[in-house]
Order: sequence, then C-alpha cells, then structure tokens
Amino acid sequence: MTTTRTRTPQNLDRNLALDLVRVTEAAAMAAGRWVGRGDKEGGDGAAVDAMRKLINSIPMRGVVVIGEGEKDNAPMLFNGEEVGDGSGPEVDVAVDPIDGTTLMSKGMPNALAVLAVAERGAMFDPSAVFYMEKLAVGPMYADVVDINAGVAENIRRIAKIKGSDVAEVTVCVLDRPRHDDLVNQIRRTGAGIRFISDGDIAGAIAAARGESDVDVLMGVGGTPEGITAACALKCMGGMMQAKLWPKDAEEREKALAAGHDLDRVLFTDDLVTGDNCFFVATGVTSGDLLRGVRYRAGGAYTQSIVMRSKSGTIRVIDSYHRLEKLALYSAVDFDGRPLAEQE
Repeated sequence: MTTTRTRTPQNLDRNLALDLVRVTEAAAMAAGRWVGRGDKEGGDGAAVDAMRKLINSIPMRGVVVIGEGEKDNAPMLFNGEEVGDGSGPEVDVAVDPIDGTTLMSKGMPNALAVLAVAERGAMFDPSAVFYMEKLAVGPMYADVVDINAGVAENIRRIAKIKGSDVAEVTVCVLDRPRHDDLVNQIRRTGAGIRFISDGDIAGAIAAARGESDVDVLMGVGGTPEGITAACALKCMGGMMQAKLWPKDAEEREKALAAGHDLDRVLFTDDLVTGDNCFFVATGVTSGDLLRGVRYRAGGAYTQSIVMRSKSGTIRVIDSYHRLEKLALYSAVDFDGRPLAEQE
C-alpha cells in the first residue's frame, strides 16, 4: 500500500530568500564605500538607509522585532517599524545593517550586512535585555553541549565527539574584559581560542560550519545578535543555548518586571520558534565566512549566503553589479562616496 503525503502550504513564499538577498547586497555596497575610513556612524547610516529603501520593495508584511533600536540609538529600522510592500506573508524581521561596525570602519575582516525573517510571532522578545551568555555549536555537537555544565566540561564533551584531545578544540570568544575569567577557564583546559573583536553573528555561524576551524562560540554578546544568529543556526542544524545577562541592576529589574526568568536556558527553538525562517548575509569586508565588497571600474562584486530552515538549503551567491545600470532604477546611490575631509 502506498501512502500519499499531503503537502501543507507554507505562509512564507519559498522564493523570498532570493528577494531578501537584494537587501543585504544593497546595504553591503552602501557600507563598502566607508570601509577603513574610521567612521562607524557614517558607514552604518549608509547601510541602514540602503537597507530601508530596498526592504520596502519585498512582498511581505514585516515588523522589525530585532532592529537598530535603543541599543544603538539608530534613527531607522527601529523595533516595531513596519517593513515590506504590504503584500505577502506576515513576518518577524531581524536586521543588522552592519554586524561589526568597528570592523567596517577599520577595514578589518568579517563585517556583514545581515537580515533574518521568520513567521509572525516566532522571534523571542528580549524586553530591553541587551546581552546574553551564549553557547553556539554545529550539528555535530548539538546534542552534547550544556551551557550549565561549565566551560571545561563542554570542551571535554566536544573533544570526545571530535575524537581528539582538548588541545585540538578551538573556542571563538569576543575580545572583551568581561571575558577574562572565561579565557582563563578555556586556557586551563588546554583548548585554543580564536578571538574576535566584533561581529559575533559571524562567530556563531563559524562555530556551526563543518569546514570552519572553530568548534564552539562561548561568552556574552548582544541579545539581538543572538536571536539573529539563532535563525542561521536553525537553518544549519546547529544549536544555540543562551541565558539573559543584564549588564547592571537597572536592566536586571527591567528583565524581572517583564517576567523573564534569568536562570532559564533559551534554546534555538526558544529564540526563533517554528521551522520556517530565512537568514541572509552579504560580506562588507572579507573574512572567513564571505568575501567583502570589491569595487571595479563601473561595478562591484558581492558574495552572500542565503539559508532557509524549512528546506535546509544553503546557497552562496556571487554577484556582479553594474552600477550604471543600477543607477537607472534603484533608489540607492550605490556610486555615492563619502565626502573627503576638507583641508
């Protein structure tokens, strides 16, 4: 007897990811003109402006759940802003026009333009708690790690599954004073450390990629970045575990007043529920994940990664953009350049 499976229509159009990549490409090309100029605000502003113009052409009824917002004091793409052209599915949207503004401003690796989309109500509401303790791994280690088990125990578990000594385990850590104790704990195990100065979305993705030299991301980073990275990890079959980390007594009181249990472990499925989300990123500066924007006479090359959790499909897209053609119809001035400082 043959069993016929009934196909269930999805709320999110399967081609939406290829529309979304146009948005991150626009943000990356706008920010690319600011790489190495030492102006975080100028580059971020250019990326925000480009992203906002392009995102409103996408066939969706989106609400920004993870935006620039209060944490970055940004004027656009704020939490609660409605985006999209008003047609299509109702969705939650997470935006980070530049994950790694310092990296962009200094011309350092791994700055990304990032966008994630999930069904309405799927993304976790952090309620003004801007930081969380994170543990991120790929599919190979998803079933063995436990954020409450401690640093040394998790490294031992990873080494066992990897079939190696702990000295061959590499931990990705944001280079921050708050991580001094974490760094000491990692070094006492004999494991290696890959420090990153900014951009822990890229760090979490690196931990989840089988071809990466990084095995796990540990430490405290931004809550918005954690939720956005959880969308990527869901697409990749990886695991995010997190605990809210109020930075001071005032933020702690806000968290408790909002009903958060600060001892609760938030898993990937808590940070983004369901199984129908998209994650899209375009490189601003070249790094381990993607190549950055490269300008040539009359054009620009970009590289993007596009993922969907429902299908598990991951695409890497190399694009060439003829700027004179884009100038004829695009609302974004991709050829615009920041004004040089006056003598």
